[in-house]
Amino acid sequence: MHEEDEDEVKYCERKRLLFFGLPWTFTKYTITPSMLTIDQGLLKTEENDCYMYKVQDVKLTTTLLERIFGLGTITCYTGDVTNAELKLIHIRKSKEVKNYLLKASEAARMKRRTLNTLDIGAAQDLSDALDS
Repeated sequence: MHEEDEDEVKYCERKRLLFFGLPWTFTKYTITPSMLTIDQGLLKTEENDCYMYKVQDVKLTTTLLERIFGLGTITCYTGDVTNAELKLIHIRKSKEVKNYLLKASEAARMKRRTLNTLDIGAAQDLSDALDS
């Protein structure tokens, strides 16, 4: 993949009102092959970035009203320090975006040669070892 491809915007979407799916909010989601960015606010703005290789899992949730208006909410579980959970709320093409996030995060991990592991009960095992 070329360097220019890393900054190419794959998806740019706004959070939408649940009724009628209109984009009248001040939240913008931008997805590139290397990064997920959430820009929020009008008077006080906040920009939250997460590298794609830190995205560990993705969940798509659609309520009845979201399905009626063709929207969905995506939750990204990340290894990011600032936000372990990023939500892309009421977006169009949510299934397509979710599938892209899964593939792009896996490709980013392979490119960086990072390994994602779970420490299930590791803290408990460590405290048991220290006690004995």
